Amino acid sequence: MTLPHGISENVEGWLVANIPGATAPFSYTQIAGGHSNLTFKVDDASGNAYVLRRPPLGHRLASAHDMGREHRIIAGLANTNVPVAPALGLCTDESVNELPFYVMQFVNGYVVRDKATAQSVLGEAGCRRASESIVDTMAAIHAVDLKAAGLNDLGKHEGYIARQLKRWHGNILEQRTRDLPLVDSVYEELMKRIPEQGDATIVHGDYRLDNTMVDAQGNVIAVLDWEICTLGDPMADLGLLMVYWTGPDDDASAWSNSVCTAPGFLNRADLAKRYAEKSGRDISQLDFYVAFAYWKLACIIEGVYARYVGGALGNLDPSEFEHFKVQVDGAAQKAAALLSTLS
Repeated sequence: MTLPHGISENVEGWLVANIPGATAPFSYTQIAGGHSNLTFKVDDASGNAYVLRRPPLGHRLASAHDMGREHRIIAGLANTNVPVAPALGLCTDESVNELPFYVMQFVNGYVVRDKATAQSVLGEAGCRRASESIVDTMAAIHAVDLKAAGLNDLGKHEGYIARQLKRWHGNILEQRTRDLPLVDSVYEELMKRIPEQGDATIVHGDYRLDNTMVDAQGNVIAVLDWEICTLGDPMADLGLLMVYWTGPDDDASAWSNSVCTAPGFLNRADLAKRYAEKSGRDISQLDFYVAFAYWKLACIIEGVYARYVGGALGNLDPSEFEHFKVQVDGAAQKAAALLSTLS
């Protein structure tokens, strides 16, 4: 059998030796990949299924693709109320597969990425339950006892928003391909208005519907993609969810995905209200965090645009990535408009 890129012949022996019950031979199916970590489903001869995660091809290990850190997070969350795929093993011996990787149990569920899937798999009742469950699960993430989970030193506790602002603005300055006066002015305004941060919690950093797995009833059964998780201000996760989420009656977001417009999904305001009830947190300054999330989204998309312009993703016609510029401008405008309403 031909092995996929990213899996060496040495992996089989490691799995047999380190994952209880794993039986050779194995088959590998890539289920996610690109510029982020690569994810493979691994099926063994006994009918067991696992998931293997490793850094992108050709990547030399850095903090953004730290397998040990990602494995530590899901292992630490195993005995909490946060649903995660059980961590089964970590390989740090680079002679096995070029770079470190970890293995977790396969969770059988649905990743809902589009409106058609939401309607066909979940139906109206399932969409409502998914709305409730994604909020309840976020509240559970933010309620984790950091010391009990062994995650109290995962990151700095203070100054999360300021650090994030400086990091993302620094990225924009490094790869700038054009003047972005609105992105710059929103950055300055956000820096002036940072709310006082309470006790640090786990911050997922990219929490949205398609970074979770749900069952057929809409219950979140696993939270995925912990690679940029750290400690900080939990309101940042709620603000970002507001940007990624467009409910049936919501105004369009700068993030163009209509999945949550399917009947049954809650609107943003309903999500925020439920989070306040479940977490007990004051969400009166949510608009700041939504503005921050829009600005961060503008920075992320501008980074993609800069890579296209620089030819990193091939020699494409400029018209093919013009929509990225439009999205950047739209997200920055949303952030500026929200900031203008704050006292």
